[in-house]
Amino acid sequence: MRLEARGISKTFGSNTVLADADLVIRPGEIHALIGQNGSGKSTLVKVLTGYHAPDEGGSLRVDNTALALPVRWSEAQQAGISVVHQDLGLLDHLSVSENIGIGGYTAHPVTRKIDWAAQREVARRVLARLDLDIDPATPVSALSASERAEVAIARALRDQRPGEGLVILDEATRALPREELDHFHGLLRKVVADGTSVLMVSHNLDEVLSVSDKVTVLRDGRVAGAGVATSEVTEADLARLMLGKSVDAVVRRSGSVAQGADALVVTGLTGPGVEGLDLTVRAGEVVGLTGLPGSGFESVPYLLTGARPAAEGALEVRGQRLPLRSLSVATAVRHGIALVPEGRIREGLAVELSLRDNIALPNVGRRGRPWFVSRGWQESDSRHYIDRLDIRTTGPQALVKELSGGNQQKVLLGKWLSVRPDFLVLHEPTQAVDVGARRDILTTIGEAADRGIGVLHVSIEPSDLVEVCDRVLVHHSGQPLRELRTTDPDELLRAIYAEPQHPAPTATAGATHV
Repeated sequence: MRLEARGISKTFGSNTVLADADLVIRPGEIHALIGQNGSGKSTLVKVLTGYHAPDEGGSLRVDNTALALPVRWSEAQQAGISVVHQDLGLLDHLSVSENIGIGGYTAHPVTRKIDWAAQREVARRVLARLDLDIDPATPVSALSASERAEVAIARALRDQRPGEGLVILDEATRALPREELDHFHGLLRKVVADGTSVLMVSHNLDEVLSVSDKVTVLRDGRVAGAGVATSEVTEADLARLMLGKSVDAVVRRSGSVAQGADALVVTGLTGPGVEGLDLTVRAGEVVGLTGLPGSGFESVPYLLTGARPAAEGALEVRGQRLPLRSLSVATAVRHGIALVPEGRIREGLAVELSLRDNIALPNVGRRGRPWFVSRGWQESDSRHYIDRLDIRTTGPQALVKELSGGNQQKVLLGKWLSVRPDFLVLHEPTQAVDVGARRDILTTIGEAADRGIGVLHVSIEPSDLVEVCDRVLVHHSGQPLRELRTTDPDELLRAIYAEPQHPAPTATAGATHV
């Protein structure tokens, strides 16, 4: 066996987060590790890499050699274990060669200083192993997303001999845009072709089934499925193992849209990637917006909420016309428009503050006083959204940084629902959350629409869009928006990747108002 972990347990105080977990990985295997947020995935990986000391009683072997627990990272490295983290762990201001050398630079045998010539040769060797045509002298800041991933994989292979070792991908594919995933998966197949193994931690069940050979499922700290062959299961099977129950689709109530009651009308929106864009969202309606990654539709949430300045365009809300060039976030919120951004850590949450403080932040100005801000309504609001969104936490005082990704996303959604908006703009609201959190978030979106909130759901996830949206607008650069009403994600995918239509010029040529 490449890796054999038996009886791994971990307790924090009185809380057991991992109980007698086993993980067995064979040479040349891509093995996935999945489970809901809080299921114990991260804890198990941290035990394997020496970050956490496990409880007594477990054992760990790599290539039939026993490693003492708790693991020392230097010993794990010597045994052939390496990690590619979620953010890939690259430093933009350094070169490819320098990044590959981090943590293990080649030293000159006499001076003991870094031997830069030898280090560049190490970089060339590991890049050549993956058939990568990247100049080691190139600054990482100049690389594309896929090239950055290639460099991260190359660094993980730096100290490993071909046919040996285990690369742990800790949500590493989350950092990649959809169009780069196939290339990255091909890179993994090169890694395992000569016998090296891969442990892939992922929330993406479609990715797990299409790329991995085996999958181990954790639920509530215990193994719910050990080394299951992915060729023998479906997404529904894996979801059932993760949750202990079946996951039903979110069903939008038909006829919930209040015809004629416009929540927001956008005209002539122009900015990065979009030109002359018109769209309307009515009260109680969920409208999806999607397109080819990088085509510009991703900028729409920020342009029409004041988060980024638009070049041209206007929006009408509550009977008022607001020019988008001068729109600020504060003005948008004042007019009932709230944005749930894609980057929950970078743009959405104050992770060093509590759950209560995050949910209260947008409301302090209008519910507090210059000399006093009551804790009463903050406590009440935070408890309301903990219950409503099923946020798994010790209470309102818990720091956001201590929550799992799915629960952080729920806090972000609750934060902006707390302002009681008329119009909610969502950008990738289910990104990198587990199947249970995804359902909770999509259900909450549908419930918000049922209460009369107009929702614009911007995403590259066809399954999310067809499940919760009343209609979906497909964006192609320089083309009119195409409207679809479908429950078939494949139909939506075909529309996204279809060759754009070029209508004949007319006297009224321009963007289509949808």
